[in-house]
Amino acid sequence: MSTNSATDASPLDAFRALFQDLPGPDAQAIAAARARQAQLIKPAGSLGRLEEIAIFLAGWQEREKPVVARPLVAVFAANHGVTARGVSPYPAAVTAQMVANFQAGGAAINQLCTSLEVGLKVFELALDVPTGDIAVEDALTARDCAGTIAYGMEAIEGGIDLLCLGEMGIGNTTVAAALFCALFGGEAADWVGRGAGIEGEGMERKVEAVRLACARLAGEKDALTILQKIGGREIAAMVGAILAARLNRIPVLIDGFVTSAAAAVAYRMAPEALDHCLFAHCSAEKAHRLAVDAMGGEPLLDLGMRLGEGTGAALAASLVRTAAHCHSSMATFAEAGVSGKG
Repeated sequence: MSTNSATDASPLDAFRALFQDLPGPDAQAIAAARARQAQLIKPAGSLGRLEEIAIFLAGWQEREKPVVARPLVAVFAANHGVTARGVSPYPAAVTAQMVANFQAGGAAINQLCTSLEVGLKVFELALDVPTGDIAVEDALTARDCAGTIAYGMEAIEGGIDLLCLGEMGIGNTTVAAALFCALFGGEAADWVGRGAGIEGEGMERKVEAVRLACARLAGEKDALTILQKIGGREIAAMVGAILAARLNRIPVLIDGFVTSAAAAVAYRMAPEALDHCLFAHCSAEKAHRLAVDAMGGEPLLDLGMRLGEGTGAALAASLVRTAAHCHSSMATFAEAGVSGKG
C-alpha cells in the first residue's frame, strides 16, 4: 500500500524542511554590482551575459566584486539495476572502469579540468550495489535515499566558490528520462534519447522501462519520493550537493541531461531552489532543451556535447570565472580618465 510521503514520517522529511527555508542572494551586493557595471569603461550592456553572470555571482557571494578562485567539478558515479534490461549499449561494469580512468587522469573531464585549472573530485556511490530495477521496483529505500542526499552535501567542503556538477553511470539517461517524465509530464518517448548510443530495439526497451517506471508511481507528486522510487544514487547525491551549495550561497553549474534531472527534483521541491544555479550547456541529448525550458533555464553554451562527466560545466566554469574577473578588475571611466556617455 502506498503512503502519503508528504505527511507521513520519513527520513526524507528533514530535506523537505530545508527546501522550504532557502536563503536568497544579497540584494545590497546586487545593487552595488549593478552600480559598478554602470561605471565600467564600456558601453552599458556591451558584454551581454557576462554582465548578468557577474551580477548573479555578486548576489550569491555577497560582494560587489565577485571572485571565482576555487571552482570544483564534482563527479558522482553510480550503477543502476535497470541497465540489465539492455537500455544501454555498454555493460554496467563500464561505470567502475570509467571511475578508474578518472582516477588515473585519462578521461575527458581530467583534460578539461587540467587545462582550465579547475579542481576535480570523484564520488563513488556503492558501485557494486546497483539500485533496484525502476521498471518493477523502487530504486532506493527512503533511508538510503536520505543517506545519499546527505552524502552529496559533502561536495561543497574545502572552501570552494563554484560547484560544477557531473556524473557517470551506465543506464542513467534512462533514469533521468523517467524522472523528467514523472516530474514534468508527457509520454515516455518524449524524454528518451540515444544516451551513450542506443538504437533500434534497445531504444524500444529504454522507452518501455521509462513507461513502466512512471506507471509504478501511481500519480505520486512529491519530488523526493519520486527520486527515491525511480532515481539513482548519483542523482540523489547531486540533489544534496545543490541543496548544500544553496544553504552556503555557493553558485552551481548544472552540466547536462542527467545532472539536470537532479536540478529538476530540486525545482519541483521549490522553484526558487535553482536560483543559485546556471545551466552550463545544452546537451545534444534530445530532451535536454525541453527539460531546461521546463525549469526556465537558459544554457550558457551549446556545443553539441553529450558526454556527461561534468565536461560542459567545466567549460562553463571558465566563462563564469572570466565574467567575475572582468567585472571586478576592469577600470571605471573615472579611474581611466575617459569621458563617460554625454
